[in-house]
Amino acid sequence: MCLALPAPGNAQVGNGEFGDLFSDEPEFLPVDQAFEFDFTQQDNTLTVTFDIADGYYLYKKQFKLATKNVTLGDPVYPPGVEHEDEFFGVTQVFYDSVTFTVPIEEAVADGMVKVRYQGCADAGLCYPPTTKVVYLSAVSSAAEAAADADSQGENPAPQSQQYSLADRLIDGDNLPLTLLLFLALGIGLAFTPCVFPMYPILSGIVIGQGKSIKLSRAFRLSFIYVQGMAITYSLLGLIVASAGMQFQAALQHPAILIAFIVVFGLLALAMFGAYELQLPSSWQSRLNQLSNDQKRGNVAGVFTMGVLSGLVASPCTTAPLTGILLFIAQTGDMTLGFVSLYVLSLGMGIPLILFGMTGGKLLPKAGNWMNIIKVTFGFMMLAVAVLFIERLWSSAYTNLLWAVLGLAAFTYFSVMNQSTAPSIAKGVRTLIIFLGLFASAMVGYQTLFSGHQQRQAALTSAQPATSDSRPNGAGEQTNSHPPFVVVKNLADLESKIATANAEGKTVMVDLYADWCVACKEFEKYTFPSPEVVTALDNTVWMQIDLTDNTASNLAFQREFNVLGLPTILFFNTEGEEIPRSRVTGFMRAGPFADHVNQFLNQP
Repeated sequence: MCLALPAPGNAQVGNGEFGDLFSDEPEFLPVDQAFEFDFTQQDNTLTVTFDIADGYYLYKKQFKLATKNVTLGDPVYPPGVEHEDEFFGVTQVFYDSVTFTVPIEEAVADGMVKVRYQGCADAGLCYPPTTKVVYLSAVSSAAEAAADADSQGENPAPQSQQYSLADRLIDGDNLPLTLLLFLALGIGLAFTPCVFPMYPILSGIVIGQGKSIKLSRAFRLSFIYVQGMAITYSLLGLIVASAGMQFQAALQHPAILIAFIVVFGLLALAMFGAYELQLPSSWQSRLNQLSNDQKRGNVAGVFTMGVLSGLVASPCTTAPLTGILLFIAQTGDMTLGFVSLYVLSLGMGIPLILFGMTGGKLLPKAGNWMNIIKVTFGFMMLAVAVLFIERLWSSAYTNLLWAVLGLAAFTYFSVMNQSTAPSIAKGVRTLIIFLGLFASAMVGYQTLFSGHQQRQAALTSAQPATSDSRPNGAGEQTNSHPPFVVVKNLADLESKIATANAEGKTVMVDLYADWCVACKEFEKYTFPSPEVVTALDNTVWMQIDLTDNTASNLAFQREFNVLGLPTILFFNTEGEEIPRSRVTGFMRAGPFADHVNQFLNQP
């Protein structure tokens, strides 16, 4: 006999004070565990798979497909098993697993297919009909495909880098070559601002208290550090792909940022000689019985610093990273996603390993230079702390911190340089120190002077602060690009896109957050470029601030499946997001202008 289940996913029997009375009753799996759903799309074929738990089955006749903006052919099912059912009579069912294919005759990007199914347990329980939603990539009809082939030849449809990388993972025709590509991309990412904080951290670990270090030990410490960074970065990527960008934003909570600032401030003080970082004496004597000083770089400590560095790099979104996150989100393949993220992180770590090995190898063997190097890395630790302060406090006045840090560092170098013997090298060092002091002083002066100008402009400006447009994004620098129209929520976006479309204009939406370093790079280097302004001549510039995890911001992230920042969306004159056009990660002006022309300004 088949017992109808009123609500899927909660079929446990026997609890509370009457639990003993029903202890022999079976406990049924939730519907998603009884029938694990998966799908893949390969060109114009949709493949649907169900892994069916032992003792459960699916009805063949209960499979139903409903579509939106999609045209499907007839599904092809495998033969089932004859089963006599109290309600359906003799019917075919599937045990263990079932896979069927559906031809896709035509589909727009993100066209929707609803897969309806129903199953039961042999123990006597039937689940209500359940529906899964599948979103497809665009598939042209046969006539359109032939026309496209005639007009475009072999040229593929344009798409952003992250989508092409995700497709390479999904196709998986040559997986080793694809992983090598991600390794190479990771090496390239090692030279971006996101990875900069790792260099002084690793240097402090390898150089330790200023003693000489063997090449083998430098490699071992660097490798352990990179493993901590790579594993953490990969795990965070899986979480972001599953939970969305709100987890990434949560790592930028003021409490976490303040903790990082304190940690790197304390590390800087240790480099300045305020105190010594060392293990407890009992551990110290065991680990280093031949030396009175502690040997920096124990395995657990180095791995922990690598984990912290993975957290440091986590807010930085790039096209390779987003490509992997898209692959995970589309396929749910966590294993291959983790491997790809790990390979990308390992590529980021290779230059770090070489840096750590070289840094230790080239250290002077003795002399005052050792102390100077140690203090230098102290200033670099403070630079990392300032980077976190910038995420916590978005203001042009944070440049004053850089100015003070530069003045302090180059003043120290000047004092140390005075005690050296006259030489050509000393003259070169003196010139560099003078330029450093001058540049630091100018940064401070310009910050204060421009701040005064801004206050005067604010007093005389006729535009209120609550206006729906701002000329320079969320920053405080003046720029030459058109003003951003501020978007408040999803409804506001739809309204403003409709207004722009009524004027025959396309729309660019910049997703911004105060803690996103690359977002500020867009504002400083890309958006003001004349070629970018020209490319977006018929486009309305819009911006939404996702700094805080408000309800409206979370709804926006879910609606557009935002995996990280910076992300830039493009909408056509019909108010639809242009398929595979969004940009993630920083792009310089030239490539960004080319991207805009490719998607918005095609004849």
